[in-house]
Amino acid sequence: MTREKLLVVKIGGGAGLDLPATCDDLALLAGQRALVVVHGVSAIMDQMCRDLGIEVQSLTSPSGHSSRYTPPAVRDIYVRASESANQRVVSALRQRGVNALGMSGNDVVISARRKKAIRAVMNGRVRIVRDDCSGSIQSVHSRVLQSALDEGQVPVLPPMARGDDGLLNVDGDRAGAAAAAALAADTLVILSNVKGLYREFPDESSFVSAVARWQVDSAESWAQGRMKRKIIAAREALDGGVSQVIIADGRVPQPVSKALRGAGTRFGA
Repeated sequence: MTREKLLVVKIGGGAGLDLPATCDDLALLAGQRALVVVHGVSAIMDQMCRDLGIEVQSLTSPSGHSSRYTPPAVRDIYVRASESANQRVVSALRQRGVNALGMSGNDVVISARRKKAIRAVMNGRVRIVRDDCSGSIQSVHSRVLQSALDEGQVPVLPPMARGDDGLLNVDGDRAGAAAAAALAADTLVILSNVKGLYREFPDESSFVSAVARWQVDSAESWAQGRMKRKIIAAREALDGGVSQVIIADGRVPQPVSKALRGAGTRFGA
């Protein structure tokens, strides 16, 4: 496997993503180049919480970054949701002839440190949250992934990491960035439920097709909501040596192939 051949794809976990179409596309690409898939979990997680009568809560930092609030009881549901989502993606790829390898449960390859004190805005005031089971990614066990790739497998990673006190919730986009950097991937594609970055979402005239490396910090200020995390992931991947990051629409046919041909917002151009 060469750097020029390796592609990391992060599949969004929100409602609206066309998973069958995405897996059709990934199956085609897996026959052409080495591939690693990272997936999200938000839609399955939200449904599990609704089924159990548990409120879905988010933490918003003073700078406007939003993340899922995962206290210990919710962490257990998150682990189940991540494993379920992982099995779903692996099964869909295998049905299309891809030698997919799920890396959940005991096979999680990302390590993280639990965030023991998170500053979050609650009711207009900044509070310190100490019981959240989310983590800051520290490392990726790249040798395990490399071994799977060398055997012709497609590793499929959930947004989970190992911590000192159990499995942790980590941001899927940043997990994709960490995996891409650890493996010296050429390209990271992040599929979302929008077609890319806008300066003033949802004004179509403000769509941004390319962001140079020196513009990434400015791009973060243009982003709204969850897009801010994707811009952070793009910056981390580029800083880690990935040549380009593309944020593209995951709701369309052949979403990854279209991104590679120029759709979406390209970072590092």
